[in-house]
Amino acid sequence: MRRCLTIGLALAALCGASTLALARPPTVMNSPGYDRRLQESRSQLGSSPAVMEPAGTSVVKPKRSKKKHPN
Repeated sequence: MRRCLTIGLALAALCGASTLALARPPTVMNSPGYDRRLQESRSQLGSSPAVMEPAGTSVVKPKRSKKKHPN
């Protein structure tokens, strides 16, 4: 009985500890330099006039269907 209780408590502690893990990959890190450059580039994009050139119109070709061969 005591052994079963010990195993149950250990299992509960293991499950409780696993829920405290952070859900982010280990490659994610805080980088003040990268964040600053990102802010600068976003502010430059926001201050520049957004002039969009129309893309060249492309001719859409109909899809080819497979021809059925008689048996």
